[in-house]
Amino acid sequence: MSKRRSGGIMIVVGTLIVGFILSQMPLPSMLVWWRPEWVAMIVIYWVMALPHRFGIGMAWVSGLALDVLKGSLLGMNALSLTTIAFITLILHRRLRMYPLWQQAMMVLVLVGINQLIFHWIQSLTGSTGDTLVFLLPAVVSAILWPWVFVVLRGIRRTFHVN
Repeated sequence: MSKRRSGGIMIVVGTLIVGFILSQMPLPSMLVWWRPEWVAMIVIYWVMALPHRFGIGMAWVSGLALDVLKGSLLGMNALSLTTIAFITLILHRRLRMYPLWQQAMMVLVLVGINQLIFHWIQSLTGSTGDTLVFLLPAVVSAILWPWVFVVLRGIRRTFHVN
């Protein structure tokens, strides 16, 4: 493996590690539902930017790592991130052409699907609520998407990740 290719993989893994850290930072109890889905946004970006290098397999591994890190039901994050990666992979050419505000709307839908999968699995285990508050992370993720996109694109261009 060439030095340039392995360096690119390290940048992608580094951004995922930052996403893992941000997803575990403690928040006050009243803000817990307002936490954006950092790892999901990073997966969406890398699948959209580098579909030939970051695909469904990497999303699955990232999801398993997030399951272990959060102590959640093993496979819950893996299933949701794989689903998001698959949809993003299908739409990646179209998503690249959208302006940032339209990409943010797609992130709202994709992270909403992520949250719906979580809610569905939690309802199967009997530990879910009756309100739609579980969709708030999708709204916050969509609001933050333009900044996440610009930061990750800057990292990709700075380190020449292709």
